[in-house]
Amino acid sequence: MKKLLAASALAIAALSVSPILSAPAIAQAKGVAVADVRVAAARSNAFRTASQQIETTYKAQIDQQQSRGQTLQAEINVLIAKYNEEAKKTPQNQAALQAAAKAVQDKRQAAQAELAQISRPVDLAIAYVEDQISVRMNDAIKAAMTAKKVDLLLNPDAVLARENNVDITDAVVTELNRILPNVSIAVPAGYQPGQLVQQRNQQLMDAARAAQPGATPAPAPTANQPTTR
Repeated sequence: MKKLLAASALAIAALSVSPILSAPAIAQAKGVAVADVRVAAARSNAFRTASQQIETTYKAQIDQQQSRGQTLQAEINVLIAKYNEEAKKTPQNQAALQAAAKAVQDKRQAAQAELAQISRPVDLAIAYVEDQISVRMNDAIKAAMTAKKVDLLLNPDAVLARENNVDITDAVVTELNRILPNVSIAVPAGYQPGQLVQQRNQQLMDAARAAQPGATPAPAPTANQPTTR
């Protein structure tokens, strides 16, 4: 479904991928490769299966949004036509022209809010799927680098020129499929987009503090938190 893939491209662009190499290690890197983690996430079995499940589970909301969107666009088009009529008048009635422009703007804002409300369950499920993939992406990247004997991995956008054989995106997909064969689309109560990544980052920070000499363990969280498989 185009909506799901488009949402993934946007949301997964913010994947939490921690730096794997320090500056000295980068200077000594021998095996260099590139990988697009956004593409890898979208190609993973977990994302593809979850996308199909979402399309089935939330079919009513998806159909409602598409149908209502067409109706609202038709209503907006009527208001745009009225604005164009006012704009063509000579002399122009500025008050009427401004009122017509405001009517179009208000209708668009109201339509966006209504459609967002309809699609909220779908968008939340997509975000939850992406979040689960995000927290395991580092593991997949590290495993792919080990398998391909790579010690420096770059984003394709940061590379001026390269040969095709240095792209290990497919290897990241393979490792991601192994590490995370599936994810859940059952969004936990109270879940907020990005919550799992934030929790994972906090865990990494706590672990780093705990490893320091004389560190005291961080207090255990008291709130219920969603977990991934």
